[in-house]
Amino acid sequence: MPPLLHPALPLLLGATLTFRALRRALSRLPLPVHVRADPLRTWRWHNLLVSFAHSIVSGIWALLCVWQTPDMLVEIETAWSLSGYLLVCFSAGYFIHDTVDIVASGQARASWEYLVHHIMAMGAFFSGIFWSSFVGGGVLTLLVEVSNIFLTIRMMMKINNAQDHLLYRVNKYVNLVMYFVFRLAPQVYLTHFFLRYVRQRTLGTFLLGILLMLDVMIIIYFSRLLRSDFCPERVPRKQHKDKFLTE
Repeated sequence: MPPLLHPALPLLLGATLTFRALRRALSRLPLPVHVRADPLRTWRWHNLLVSFAHSIVSGIWALLCVWQTPDMLVEIETAWSLSGYLLVCFSAGYFIHDTVDIVASGQARASWEYLVHHIMAMGAFFSGIFWSSFVGGGVLTLLVEVSNIFLTIRMMMKINNAQDHLLYRVNKYVNLVMYFVFRLAPQVYLTHFFLRYVRQRTLGTFLLGILLMLDVMIIIYFSRLLRSDFCPERVPRKQHKDKFLTE
């Protein structure tokens, strides 16, 4: 069925509007002192609150999908479940919302890496939504949201100048472990699958291209994470100030 007539469109619209409503609701919560003094930090704080909520829901949901349909671990192209399909629609709605939020807030230039990531993620998810292929791959990709729970906590504490707190020091090690287990490991597994089995197929080749670009971004983010949290003396002070959006 052509995408313009596809029944998934109401799901995408509903998910996008849900995150928009959540953004408005969370923006009414009180702000930390270090955050409310800076409009950019205020916007980023609200943006991260929505991201945090998405990560908690999607991360747990992805784990449940894999537990309910373990075939997704091996039948990445053909494994399908209603729960997994709805999860992919739900997360695609989040990426649509966040893209609009970044652009509408005038942060497109500062957050261009996020926009590139979101466009690639939406391109991959749409294959599962509109053509019902690689839904299992989409669910495995969303295991990264378990890692993002701790990554978002880290970023929110940095914005709030709370790097000296015990929670930050504990979280940075938990975040590192989660990064390996739920971000690097699934990414390596998916890349290996696509390189071996689907590189000759049109859609598979397209998804492999997205996956390889995401691989590069993940390696760059990982190097920044290590440099910022474990080798801070090597990061110039100005970079600490200017890079809080991505580090």
